[in-house]
Amino acid sequence: MEDQPAGSIGSINKNLYLSRYACQGILFDKAPHAHLDMIVTIPCYNEPDLIRSLASLLQCDVQNLCVEVIVLINEQEDAPSNISQQNQKCYDAVRQWAGQHSTSHFSFHVAYKNDLPKKHAGVGLARKIAMDEAVRRLESVGNRDGIIVCYDADSECDPNYLRAIHGFFCNNPKSPGCSIYFEHPLEGKFDAKIYEAITDYELFLRYYVNALRYAGFPYAYETIGSSMAVRSSAYQKQGGMNRRKAGEDFYFLHKIIPLGNFGEVNNTRVIPSPRLSDRVPFGTGKAVNDWQKTGQLLTYSVQTFKDLKGFIDGLTGLYSMEPKHLEAFLQSQAKSVQGFLVDNDFVFHFKRIKNNAASSDTFLKQFYQWFDGFKVLKYVHYARDNFYPNSPVGEVASELLMLTGSHALIDDNKALLLTYRHVDRNRDGY
Repeated sequence: MEDQPAGSIGSINKNLYLSRYACQGILFDKAPHAHLDMIVTIPCYNEPDLIRSLASLLQCDVQNLCVEVIVLINEQEDAPSNISQQNQKCYDAVRQWAGQHSTSHFSFHVAYKNDLPKKHAGVGLARKIAMDEAVRRLESVGNRDGIIVCYDADSECDPNYLRAIHGFFCNNPKSPGCSIYFEHPLEGKFDAKIYEAITDYELFLRYYVNALRYAGFPYAYETIGSSMAVRSSAYQKQGGMNRRKAGEDFYFLHKIIPLGNFGEVNNTRVIPSPRLSDRVPFGTGKAVNDWQKTGQLLTYSVQTFKDLKGFIDGLTGLYSMEPKHLEAFLQSQAKSVQGFLVDNDFVFHFKRIKNNAASSDTFLKQFYQWFDGFKVLKYVHYARDNFYPNSPVGEVASELLMLTGSHALIDDNKALLLTYRHVDRNRDGY
């Protein structure tokens, strides 16, 4: 690939997303390579070992690719002095490291934003600033469908990580985005209890998505912030990243997935950190912290997903159903589903969707715009709060495997997790 510098970032033609919805202000004046393929974005806050994660990216195979890595070190405007000191130390170290290791085809860039408004400061806003800059740089070289990858400051990856992601998008030209296979470390330098906790937490993540797949929900994908990638065009179409302080990944991907042709990259691996954290109200660090207090992780009953499966299995006949038969349809549902649908004005939405659908396929597509990933999670919580209390994650994960005929009873959570990993990695993906 020949070295060809692009034009100035400031000379981007008028772009609706960048002018209306993106965070304003260019982070980097240096123009990207004219053949820029993909940009990895990394939010970083109070991170002591970011260079380890960057070094993991550096060892990736990038032959015939042009890749940039954008690190956004961030803090709110009134951050404690110890946070500011750590962030400044990190910024200085990464700038030096980037200068030593960047090439024209694989470059590292770092910015430090220490004035984020307290109301919005957090991982969502940090991801948004970095991803918006990625859009800006890809647009400047005319690559509207360029790849924007989300990664975390304490993650590592396999050497084929970047090539596998690029290969997925090349082989799936209609795909707006993908979820990338991940595995937390199950042994290492931390206390053994932390690895027990992360085993249960990852088991919970895999159990939930596999339970949705068992139920037949079409948008059942992992939504992990360190393990996702999108096309710049899809990112812009859906209004970019949100500014949530936690759960930004779930809410973002559940705007991308319904676009259709969403996929999974299962032939590589992201390795998120299992460490403790108090940065967000939920997520990996919070789950590990909570596990330390109780020694177990409780999660949703399998019966919740059995009930959901009964409902989803009956959806194909809804389009041809007369409104007068809706009451009988509702009465035929499990009590958990029936109560949730009534509380969420199902009849009104059914009529609205049917009146605007010219075929069964269109009806189902529009129905899942209403009964989406957010709505399903609300149903799961409704069933938990009113019908089926949480149970230990090992019990329900083993029950689900037996229910799907995959395996006999497994009563060890680590063995269970390894089984789920095998199932997930061998799913149809890229």
